[in-house]
Amino acid sequence: MGLAALWLLAGVLAVRQAAAVLRLPPDERLTDLETWIGEEGVLHVRGSLYDGDSFTGTPFSGLVLKPLTRAAEQSLGVAWTFGTLLLVVVLGLVVARSLPGPVSRRTSLIAAPLAISLLVLSLPVRNTFTLGQTSIIPVLLVVLSLLPRTSGRQAGVLIGVAAALQPALLLFAVVLWLIGRRRAAALAGATFAGCAALAWAAMPHDSWTYWGHHIGGAGLGAPADSLANQSLHGLLLRIGLEGPVELALLAVLAVAVTVIGLRRAVHYAKDGQLLLAAAITGSVALAVSPTSWQHQQLWILLAVVGRVGRRASDRLVWPVLVVLTMSLSRTALLPDIEILGHIGYNAPLLAALVAACVVPFHSRTSPHWDDPEPTPVADPAKSRFAWVPLLRFLKRPLSRPNLMLELMLIRVGYFAYSWIRAHAPDERSVAEGHGDQVLTLEGWLHIDIEHWFNAIVADTAWLKDFMNWYYSTFHFLIPLSLLAWLYLRRPATYRWARTPLAFATMLALVGFWLYPLAPPRLMGLGYVDTAHGPQDLNNPDFGALTKLSNQYAAMPSLHVGWSLWCGVVIAIVAPYVWAKVLGILYPLLTTAVIVGTANHYVLDAVGGAAIVSAGFGLQYVLLGVGKRPREEAPPLSGAMGATLARARGLVPGLVRQRSGGHDDAEPVDAEPADAGAEPPKEGRARVERHDQRV
Repeated sequence: MGLAALWLLAGVLAVRQAAAVLRLPPDERLTDLETWIGEEGVLHVRGSLYDGDSFTGTPFSGLVLKPLTRAAEQSLGVAWTFGTLLLVVVLGLVVARSLPGPVSRRTSLIAAPLAISLLVLSLPVRNTFTLGQTSIIPVLLVVLSLLPRTSGRQAGVLIGVAAALQPALLLFAVVLWLIGRRRAAALAGATFAGCAALAWAAMPHDSWTYWGHHIGGAGLGAPADSLANQSLHGLLLRIGLEGPVELALLAVLAVAVTVIGLRRAVHYAKDGQLLLAAAITGSVALAVSPTSWQHQQLWILLAVVGRVGRRASDRLVWPVLVVLTMSLSRTALLPDIEILGHIGYNAPLLAALVAACVVPFHSRTSPHWDDPEPTPVADPAKSRFAWVPLLRFLKRPLSRPNLMLELMLIRVGYFAYSWIRAHAPDERSVAEGHGDQVLTLEGWLHIDIEHWFNAIVADTAWLKDFMNWYYSTFHFLIPLSLLAWLYLRRPATYRWARTPLAFATMLALVGFWLYPLAPPRLMGLGYVDTAHGPQDLNNPDFGALTKLSNQYAAMPSLHVGWSLWCGVVIAIVAPYVWAKVLGILYPLLTTAVIVGTANHYVLDAVGGAAIVSAGFGLQYVLLGVGKRPREEAPPLSGAMGATLARARGLVPGLVRQRSGGHDDAEPVDAEPADAGAEPPKEGRARVERHDQRV
């Protein structure tokens, strides 16, 4: 069933991508295909291919791809789109067959649908679909050369043709030479030269323009300093370098990246990881090329096959980082901060450089290749109800999660939350109608205190200033600080606490979508927006504030929800009574602030409390985790841990002492080198003192 679900997901994503392209207006889809089929395209051009600035391919590609583009012209891009989709499916199947062995049966089953899904979701493939590009063909040709049944002669021809389409891929011939397949490397070079010569014979003027005037395509297409160009050349131009200084520095960096990257590619190719070697070589080609547009960056995604990390909990960091970089936009990856923005702008190039030169991938001979250090887990908790937990196959990890992975998931999760909240229905009449419903219900319950309390806050300067500062500061500061403290000091409690917070936030998004609600400050009933200032209801945007977020996402109040979560966690884990009291008071004070500043109704606070309660309830029902887990003492490491381990082997009685003196304590597996030798008294006393402290 899981395998069928993966194939269904891959099919849905592929069909959706094709439909997304075909649904675009004719002037917005397959725009790069117009360089082939437009009035001045390759099919109709009478002069040089490079008279305009749209065609950036090699003369050989302009020569051999004309028959394919005639089909695209005749079918208005439909055949072209489905042909590209077929290439993606074939590439996913070939990638799955090229994984380094030995491969488990489960991996071999899920590899193909997973590869196809990741390819379809990636920005390079989506860009290729939308523009009508042919950049998948060179990647597929190279990957086909990695299949076990591909002979050296076939591999040379495939790589030579791929290099004729994208000249930087001639680096693969260098790798073939360095790993000892010199006949295949020579054949790849000869094939490349033959294709180029054929293009020279058919189109001498275009060939001279491409190879002589533009030196391998440099300067064709968009400006080289645009953000779309993710190469070292583009990066140096973007930071302000130009002229001889930029060219000299580019030459030094390109040589360094090429040497380091190709040495690593050769190492992994000799180790049997041919797909990883291809990904590294392709990443080097992207970095050192004069231009590397988005549709040419598929090599970076292939680097997910590399295995990194000694611990099982670290194994997902690199694949997740690559997939997120190649699937999400810059704003989704990093906050819109100036320093982080530069990293986001150049994320694909940085990922290519890291994959090519930095990441210490495991060799197949490494003891951690198939046997990483396991994550300690606890069996599903037992409950008074026979049907709890529902997800019995999930075991609760006990160790501290990987920090990088946590930060990535938190950032992407918050971006998804912001996007869904911003795109929730925000029709003014519906939201104001729901506001009237809430006020009517509160009047019936005699809890409609918003107008009275808001007037008091607005007329009291110090109270207004305090609540405005509180409203704009504590909403993120306290939850993030608490999560950070739990991660550092209470790792098991961190895992227990973060899950209901995530559930509560997802439930809040459902509320935003199903019940758009205008807050009191936007109802036009005399409320004073003390935090944001007056809003112009006649302006469709209601002022500059509404450009940032959906102003009709008031029910439930996440200010109250997140503060209640903080209060519950603080009240449970805080060691002092005064800290527990502050934790209890925090959501009460937050409720007063959101009502006093006219940003929420009292019932919004009730909704926030409800989703937090539901979050803890969902965790209990799904995972069986109700109470806060007991923190285990962390294992000792380093010299002190080794000393204690030796002492346990020398003095078995110490083990029984730590277990309470029972004779049925866990036996010691390791025996000392001299079992009959008496341990030194000083060393034994030191170990006993340390053991008692532990």
